[in-house]
Amino acid sequence: MEWLVTEADVDAIALGAGVLGTGGGGNPYLGRLHLLQHLRLGAAVRIIPADAVDDDALGCAVGGMGAPTVGIEKLPTKHQMVGAVRALEAHAGRPFSFLACGEIGGANSLQPLIAAAQTGLPVVDGDPMGRAFPELQMDTFMIGGVSPAPLSLRDAHGNTVVVTELVDAFWAERIGRAITIAMGGSAALGLPLLTGAQVKQHIIRGTYTLARRLGRAVLEADRRGLHPVESLLRESGGLLLFVGKVVDVDRRTTGGFARGSLRLEAVSHDLAGAPAAGARQPAGESPVSRAHEGSTGGRQCEIEFQNEFLIARVDGRVVATTPDLICIVDAETARPVGTEMLRYGLRLAVIGIGAPPQLKTPRALAVVGPRAFGYDLDFQPLAAAWPGTQPEVAG
Repeated sequence: MEWLVTEADVDAIALGAGVLGTGGGGNPYLGRLHLLQHLRLGAAVRIIPADAVDDDALGCAVGGMGAPTVGIEKLPTKHQMVGAVRALEAHAGRPFSFLACGEIGGANSLQPLIAAAQTGLPVVDGDPMGRAFPELQMDTFMIGGVSPAPLSLRDAHGNTVVVTELVDAFWAERIGRAITIAMGGSAALGLPLLTGAQVKQHIIRGTYTLARRLGRAVLEADRRGLHPVESLLRESGGLLLFVGKVVDVDRRTTGGFARGSLRLEAVSHDLAGAPAAGARQPAGESPVSRAHEGSTGGRQCEIEFQNEFLIARVDGRVVATTPDLICIVDAETARPVGTEMLRYGLRLAVIGIGAPPQLKTPRALAVVGPRAFGYDLDFQPLAAAWPGTQPEVAG
């Protein structure tokens, strides 16, 4: 279905995309304000299904590149994202018919909508990740063989670079990251140039609708006096992996990424009775309510991240790995907490959500699985299905 983005949708998408961001993708707060301003000035933002795009139509995916820790301090300019789009369009030599989302996670979900408000182009309901990942080769467009060149990068000062030839997506990441660092650690990105046929073949469909669903579930829980984390678990089909207090954060911005680890300790009445990580929730039971019964002892959870949360361990045992989604939210409000917002004392819920099937193929796991990030681990899938509408795929 085609739909127009409303102000209420912006709030829901920003919240849901923050959850899907798995700690990365940038903080949606500023993008939300920017998009709301456009809507209040009369702009229309249209979301269309992938099948509505003509095969020979041309467009591009857009988003931001850089470390989330930089993104909350270095404000984007009004025309930064649309400038990256127009640079790629000029290089292509023909007008664009659509825009696509580079990653649905975090602030990057809102950047295409802002560009759409400025250009009048529709945005495809989907993205190539179903979450956020830190590097350019880690999406279904690149995994599926779409060319990474040309790509465009634009900084807050108006400096714009179009890279016209690249050996592969790994070189796109290396060169794009170096340019982004030179631009101050944060840049608007246009990548890749896409035909409608490529969109239909490779995109993970319906992720804007999914982000809106998740956000609505939390906001509706607020209105009805329900527990937001419980509502998020139900809507996402996710698993409650841990609830506890942050006792240590090791975070550093290096090489254009926010890297580090997080340690939580279970607090009394937080975890006793919670289902084991990877177990399905019994129908009709409230996982969070049951998780708040009794005493927990001294259980710990450790999470490693590179922009996004990649590996989760409980008492030393691996309970979730990339590409499955490790989502961290406030334990009371279910508002997502990104890597740049982690601090001592926060009480958080760690939720595991099953990855899209396109990310679980052997070809994809070579790029987005634990070993692609240097961990001596194989992918350990959660007993939870992707909450979108994707069919199973082979290969």
